[in-house]
Amino acid sequence: MTVSVDHPRISVPARTAHRYVEVDGVKVFYRESLPERSDAPVLLLLHGFPSASHQFRRLIDSLGRHYRLIAPDYPGFGHTRAPEDFTYSFDRLTDVVEGFTERLGLTRYAMYLFDFGAPVGFRLALRHPERVAGLVVQNGNAYLEGLSDEARAFTALTPETPGAESTILDLFTLAATRAQYEGGTAEPALVAPEGWLLDQHFLDRPGRKQAQLALAYDYKSNLAAYPAWQAWLREHRPPTLITWGTGDPFFPEPGARAYLIDVPEAELHLFRTGHFALEDHLPEIAPLVARFLDRVRT
Repeated sequence: MTVSVDHPRISVPARTAHRYVEVDGVKVFYRESLPERSDAPVLLLLHGFPSASHQFRRLIDSLGRHYRLIAPDYPGFGHTRAPEDFTYSFDRLTDVVEGFTERLGLTRYAMYLFDFGAPVGFRLALRHPERVAGLVVQNGNAYLEGLSDEARAFTALTPETPGAESTILDLFTLAATRAQYEGGTAEPALVAPEGWLLDQHFLDRPGRKQAQLALAYDYKSNLAAYPAWQAWLREHRPPTLITWGTGDPFFPEPGARAYLIDVPEAELHLFRTGHFALEDHLPEIAPLVARFLDRVRT
């Protein structure tokens, strides 16, 4: 039986499919909205640490009826299953996401870059600039100015640094995961606990901490790549929407403003919140993303 919902006070959420696709031996889990139009603009949602595609559930519900939102889990995150001998680096995460987009036949799309999504997304953009219709950047850093003192110290750690492993492993605890969600927020009560609890569930799965440890050591490769990413921005000047939580303890506000050096036409919106800005500012950010997708051609 088909039920028609027509009420001025009801906003009907999107229908979302949950699927797996095989990419080079990795069983990639992803969420994909099922929009009403077959030619709907495409937005590739690239999640951050320590999360997965579930961080975009509410955004997909809000926008997925009119736009095709696709959110994969990286190897080492969420429901995606990687072989035991998978080498965890940002280059390898990008290899899998690149293969994922090709398996889905995505030839033109905007990208939502959040946290780890920026290193993955910019690597993807350098490989296939013709596919990138635009960027939504939310606390996804590409500038040295966007690193806090804490982040600089963390990214400088190497396996030879005394106490480095224990310092990094401390970040994988429930207290630290919760702090990443609530830190910097003006109203912590607006942040649902399911997010950090689900992230911790996945962090505690066998082999996941070792995967994250390898990525933590590899993070300095992103800093080395910043000049190339910035050059790409200057050359291609992609339509860019920047939404940024100014209370982010890792990527402070200067990282958001730095994008305007290379993409001066970018649209910048700052919010009084922390790292996971969608958790408490979805009502403000979702309309910005919708208007942005209406402007770009995918």
